Amino acid sequence: MTELKTKATDASIDVYIASRANEEQKADCENLMVLLKRVTEERPQMWGPSIVGYGLYKYTYESGRTGEMCRTGFAIRGKELVVYLVAEGGEQEALLKRLGKYKMGKSCLYIKKLADIDVNVLEQLIIGSLAQLKARYG
Repeated sequence: MTELKTKATDASIDVYIASRANEEQKADCENLMVLLKRVTEERPQMWGPSIVGYGLYKYTYESGRTGEMCRTGFAIRGKELVVYLVAEGGEQEALLKRLGKYKMGKSCLYIKKLADIDVNVLEQLIIGSLAQLKARYG
């Protein structure tokens, strides 16, 4: 079995943000960190070289492959910020309609800046995501 590439590290979050973020992104990252710490009640930790993650969950796929990942977090991807969350089901989809300007991947919410979205709706999406992960993986 291959080794997971994205795992918790002791790398510096401050160094990561300073090396990747423009001034607006730095402020947005600070605000995201406050929000995620409040919602998760976890301290942030780098996951791999580019994810600021909060919490941990362990998963097992139907194939039997297992792993662990942060429950939520964010990354700086060029001109966008990515918030990692699960947005499945009617309640989460309804929240996405109220969020503002974003793009959504499987578990990646892409935003240009926090000013483009309703941060209160983002908080509710993160809370819903954490509940979905807990229901699915314990």
